[in-house]
Amino acid sequence: MTDYPWGALGLNLALSAAAALFVLLVTFAVAVVRGGRHRTVDIAWGLGFGAVALTTFAASAGEGDTARRTLIAVLTVVWGVRLAGHVTWRSWGKGEDPRYERMLAKAPGHPQLYALRMVYLLQAALVWLISLPLQFGAYLPGPLGWVVVLGVACWAIGLFFEGVGDWQMHRFKSDPANRGKIMDRGLWSLTRHPNYFGDFMVWWGLFLVAAGTWQVAAITVVSPLVMSFLLIFGSGKRLTEKTMSQRDGFDRYAARTSGFFPLPPRRHARPEDGPRP
Repeated sequence: MTDYPWGALGLNLALSAAAALFVLLVTFAVAVVRGGRHRTVDIAWGLGFGAVALTTFAASAGEGDTARRTLIAVLTVVWGVRLAGHVTWRSWGKGEDPRYERMLAKAPGHPQLYALRMVYLLQAALVWLISLPLQFGAYLPGPLGWVVVLGVACWAIGLFFEGVGDWQMHRFKSDPANRGKIMDRGLWSLTRHPNYFGDFMVWWGLFLVAAGTWQVAAITVVSPLVMSFLLIFGSGKRLTEKTMSQRDGFDRYAARTSGFFPLPPRRHARPEDGPRP
């Protein structure tokens, strides 16, 4: 990669960090104006990646392969806008998210400043880190190869699981008869977290689209690994199941349904068998 435009990439990294920080700081200001309701930050997660993708697309004009640059920007913005729209629709008219209520109730010092440090600035840093493949990939020359096709396929599978899973959950919760029950239909019968699995596939797909050389892949593979860790062991699956486990029937659901990767339901599973990994 001796001919790689490192200087242009360095500027891109700075501009992308500024874009992510801008989105999260504006979101923090909106949350404070709304009385400190910090669930708004979940909307900014997808928008932050979209902002980084668009910033990178503009900053890399005249560099890299136009098809790869365009594909990276389009795939990222489509995913980010869909996610932001879904979160907005899901949270419209609702109060504060219990996660943030519990966090701020134990916050040392001023709660709003604590939220700024531990939620908004941390998310801005994660958006920048996880988007590294998008930034590096925009400066690679062409042509596109079969790995890009594989990446787009992974992205499409991920978007399907995420979008359809969210829609199925919305329909389930819209029925008053399902209040307090466990959703175990459709994609939710194959995995307890089709939305998180969808995110997992989207970001590994984007990594494959962007990482056109083994050098870029080696430098930026930390990004999908961090996203995977967050989804499986961080604020995704692990925290969600803390709430789900309090509902009747969760043990039976966990015993027959894969914890993350889609698999056919286990037959004749008993609660004492425990969930599959």
